[in-house]
Amino acid sequence: MVDATHISFAATDRSYFSLLKKEIHRRAQDAGINATRLNEIDLIVAEMTSNLFKYGDSGEVLMGVFANGGSPYIEIISIDHGPGMANPARMMQDGVSTSNTMGHGLGSIKRLSDVFELYTLPGWGTIVLSRVYDDPKDIKRERKLIVRPIVVSKPGETVSGDGLMIKQTDKYIKLMLADGLGHGPEANKAINEAAACFKVFPDYSPTETLRFIHSNIRKTRGAVAAVICYDFETKTWASAGIGNIAARIVGAASFRNQMSYNGIVGHNIPGSMSDQHYPADQFNQVILCSDGIKTRWDLTKYPMIFKHDLTILSAAIYKDHARKTDDMSVVVAKIK
Repeated sequence: MVDATHISFAATDRSYFSLLKKEIHRRAQDAGINATRLNEIDLIVAEMTSNLFKYGDSGEVLMGVFANGGSPYIEIISIDHGPGMANPARMMQDGVSTSNTMGHGLGSIKRLSDVFELYTLPGWGTIVLSRVYDDPKDIKRERKLIVRPIVVSKPGETVSGDGLMIKQTDKYIKLMLADGLGHGPEANKAINEAAACFKVFPDYSPTETLRFIHSNIRKTRGAVAAVICYDFETKTWASAGIGNIAARIVGAASFRNQMSYNGIVGHNIPGSMSDQHYPADQFNQVILCSDGIKTRWDLTKYPMIFKHDLTILSAAIYKDHARKTDDMSVVVAKIK
């Protein structure tokens, strides 16, 4: 089932932290994470929430479960709008604290995590990423295209009307971010119908993929969608979009915004559409956002962020631009 990749937990009330930890523990256990790693996840969450209480402003924890081809992992992201850190390397050292405590928080999170990232800017806040695998020895190799999504349901909804789909063959990898009209179960049904069509459609073309989905989800409320493909042989991107999914193809020196067509997949789409192409030697990264994310984000606001795990960039865009009144999606993909 296509659904949210992450669940959002507010981390502004200390009395809620124990419930937050129990819920993350339960979801990790349901995913098949072993007891030793569950205990470590409990410690990571405790340290994250403690830091958010001491230093954060409007703190939030995102938690996602990823099957990873049978070697599941848990992703926990701490986001705050606090003062940030002027010297994050020093704050990673045990015994360093600005609040008269033992100062083991960030160091403990790093030791217990299989992947740890910290991104902070003075006056902006801090993002901490912890990724914990059931068995680190069985970590699957990444796809040729690394994909890091954050998809979060509208507050109060149990399912997401946004959804990411990924399909890989020997010749290409294809991504689709779809947003069912509205939100809730009917929007989720629309994107799952679209996902089923996406999975079985055999051709490469993003435009033809959208046409095929359109003809097969007419009984749903419909969706807007963007499809991005990467051809391993020609080393080029191809893209097409219908509706207000923002797609930006990013390079070292410049970027291109995909021009989407007006319409609703499943209801009305243009008779004439064509794929847009971009050379990967100039543009090695793609960012997709649903309309739950404000569109005027500026990557120059985040110095050195491209040196971090792609999830950090997804989280930074989410942090600054999530509307919180709709399902919210940010997907970052990069050629390995």
